[in-house]
Amino acid sequence: MALVWKLLRQHISIPQFVGFFFANLVGMLIILLGVQFYTDTQSVYTSEDSFMKEDYLIINKEVNTIGSIVGSSTSFSKSEIEELQQQPFVEKLGAFTASSFDVYAGFDIEGFVRFSTDMFFESVPDEFVDVHAGEWDYTEGDQKIPIILPRNYLDLYNFGYAQSRNMPTLSEGILGSIRLSIVIRGNGFRDNYEGRIVGFSNRLNTILVPQAFMQWANDYYSSGRQGDATRLILQVNNPTDENITRYLKEHNYLTDEDKLDASKTTFILRVIVGIVMGVGLIISVLAFYILMLSVYLLVQKNSSKLENLLLVGYSPARVSMPYQILTIGLNVLVFVLAFVVLIIIRQQYLGLFETFFPNMETPSMLIAVVVGVGLLLLVSVLNVIAVRSKVVSIWKRKD
Repeated sequence: MALVWKLLRQHISIPQFVGFFFANLVGMLIILLGVQFYTDTQSVYTSEDSFMKEDYLIINKEVNTIGSIVGSSTSFSKSEIEELQQQPFVEKLGAFTASSFDVYAGFDIEGFVRFSTDMFFESVPDEFVDVHAGEWDYTEGDQKIPIILPRNYLDLYNFGYAQSRNMPTLSEGILGSIRLSIVIRGNGFRDNYEGRIVGFSNRLNTILVPQAFMQWANDYYSSGRQGDATRLILQVNNPTDENITRYLKEHNYLTDEDKLDASKTTFILRVIVGIVMGVGLIISVLAFYILMLSVYLLVQKNSSKLENLLLVGYSPARVSMPYQILTIGLNVLVFVLAFVVLIIIRQQYLGLFETFFPNMETPSMLIAVVVGVGLLLLVSVLNVIAVRSKVVSIWKRKD
């Protein structure tokens, strides 16, 4: 082993390995930075509505003066829903289901605040709601109902009702920890339930409950009476598709333009990050090629001496090991240094993010670590195989 190391030191090309080191460092840093930056920016877009994806759109029909006078319907017919579902930009479609019974709700925090009001419920298919398992379940007979509230309802209470009545304001944490007292009446029944708030939404201007509860409650409290859908929720494959805007305009369908713009921004961000990571991957591949070329030249310079070592009884594995250790060591050094630089860069842009988004949740770096370790293992394995195959070719040549 010592003889092989001496041969290695005699013919090693420092500029070649320095070139590989920096090229591989840049390539891995670009890939890891792209992964981490995308993860961090996703938290900006989804931290408030983590239970709804950004490629979901909510649409309804336009309500105008003439339509109100002549009594035109604002609900979607079966044919309109089928036509919309057949559009190429629609991946999934679901209808909002409204409650056909009376709902009265309130909460009472002794010595703090008491509030009660008439309410309404709506639901969408559960596949459109991403809530932790167990938090969005309902079984017939349960007295607890999971609820998602619009965040602007809380704002109206805090900045309107509470201030005008000289009452204390409520945070999301406080309201999420209390239980709502809910009374449901209909079809000759009157029952009490406990509401459990599992989230607040900026994208949903409705009080959302699980689809299972809505179907059961409509059957039980209104004998299955259910109106036509007045709002639809869509999952689109490309929010930047101009066909979406064109189709909605042609059919006088409305959606929240801010949410459509946010979806477009998220999609564009994914494309940009994908391009950047692609560039980083190309640089990493070129760096791998530089390393392989350097090792091949090093082995070639020592081919006659390595052949003598093989002739005197050294195995190809022992002859290959110093070269393999060298390449793996360089890869590990690149990985460590890339993460140090990544942490420094991340601290800089996170400080800027927190200035504009003070309530932003900072994600972990687990995904970037997994990607980095995966690249390290992949490149190292390929290096080991390539070096071993080169030495084996010399070993076979001696025969």
